[in-house]
Amino acid sequence: MIEHIAAIVVMLPIISSVFVMLIRNNSVNWLISTTASLITSIASIMMYFQISKNGNISYAMGGWEPPVGIEYRIDEFNALFIILISIASFLILLYARHSLVGELKENKISTFYSMYLLCLGGLIGILSTGDAFNAFVFLEISSLATYILISMGSDRRALLSAYQYLIMGTIGATLYVIGVGLIFVLTGSLNLHDISIRIQELELYRPLYASLAFITVGIALKVALFPLHAWLPNAYAYAPSVGTAFLSSTATKVAIYLLIKYLFLVYGYDVVYSNKIFVFVIIGLSILAMFGASLVAIFQSNLKKLFAYSSVAQIGYITLGIGIANHNGLIGSTVHIINHSIIKAAIFLAIGCIVFKTKISDTHELAGLGKKMPVIAILLTISSLSLVGIPGTVGFISKWYLIIGALEQGWWLVVLSLAISSLLALIYVGRVIELMWFHQPEDAINVNSKSLPVEMLAITFILTLATVYFGIDTRLTAGLAEIAVHNVLLGGQ
Repeated sequence: MIEHIAAIVVMLPIISSVFVMLIRNNSVNWLISTTASLITSIASIMMYFQISKNGNISYAMGGWEPPVGIEYRIDEFNALFIILISIASFLILLYARHSLVGELKENKISTFYSMYLLCLGGLIGILSTGDAFNAFVFLEISSLATYILISMGSDRRALLSAYQYLIMGTIGATLYVIGVGLIFVLTGSLNLHDISIRIQELELYRPLYASLAFITVGIALKVALFPLHAWLPNAYAYAPSVGTAFLSSTATKVAIYLLIKYLFLVYGYDVVYSNKIFVFVIIGLSILAMFGASLVAIFQSNLKKLFAYSSVAQIGYITLGIGIANHNGLIGSTVHIINHSIIKAAIFLAIGCIVFKTKISDTHELAGLGKKMPVIAILLTISSLSLVGIPGTVGFISKWYLIIGALEQGWWLVVLSLAISSLLALIYVGRVIELMWFHQPEDAINVNSKSLPVEMLAITFILTLATVYFGIDTRLTAGLAEIAVHNVLLGGQ
């Protein structure tokens, strides 16, 4: 089985999603989904150790050897992200059983589990595949499942949000395919590793840059890079809490990985970063995201939408590291993908606990919540402060690497932007904390008599604890990110 592990981590969630759709028993389907996600997590960890010991995995699908056939190509960089999203999906599924009962109609829950697994399989497929068109196929599999996950929210606006995402996602996918088509015309190959070799022999740089532009913009729509982020706030705000936590901690992160892969492993640093316009655009849009989305978040009244806009700002930090493009900048970008995944999962699961007990959706309704739900209020406070980048939390580690990377380039304006944008984050996070702890409870807050399920509280606690633990012991986050960047993105330099 170990020789087929690269295919197992992709196909197990997809095959399990089919069984879940056929069985239609909520309890059994939760067990199937959780088990499949657990096995995928274990297999991904085993795969990482295999790569660390024996080198990269090249798995030929259907017996057709690359570059002719479809190849799954796993290295230390994408293996790290496969572990991240598989473990995140497992923990969120442990949380999901009671949360979904409170937010969805009973006949929709099995469909939710099926689409959840299908989306997970698609995301791992994007990370695993070494074929440009196959990446598009998995991108669409995960996107189609995501549209359904979003549309299942109890608020009627969830349908509109899913439709908006479908339109934006379709545009992004179309641009991506056009870019892939140009690459195929130029190189005669769809295998990404083969393309990276053939690109070095090309002399026609204008069509090459055109393909780069199409692919970058297409993926940027999936990433929700400012100003292509319009679909994200509503999608996060009106999806079920479990869906929001899952998507915020996995989907955009996988799209960012795909962007990094094209920039560094397919086109290559020399091709991409010799074009100063590209660097200027990516740095400029990143800073605009950090400021623009944070300013909008300050004035949001919907709690989930507030943290959705903060996700747009945090994506700006990740792409900023891609723009800086030196050793520390790339480590900062990579580790922030991991850290932001942990932070947002903790925040949205804490909000899910609040919704389970109170049905609160607006920030003004949080007044005095610290007295009525003190444990959840504490967990939300800690994870929110990590979002700001308070020392001793994972958010600080990411920003520290980004600051060092910017200083190495002599970009003091970027360092200043990081500092000011963090202060803006403190404003909208501080508003939430102030309402919970320094205002009298609103009479309108109706905390129901149902006790918060142990699984929901435990998973929220574990993820919140992780935002602090990995801010102190960085060996499993920054340490592995440094290894991946050094060995894969920078080729051991």
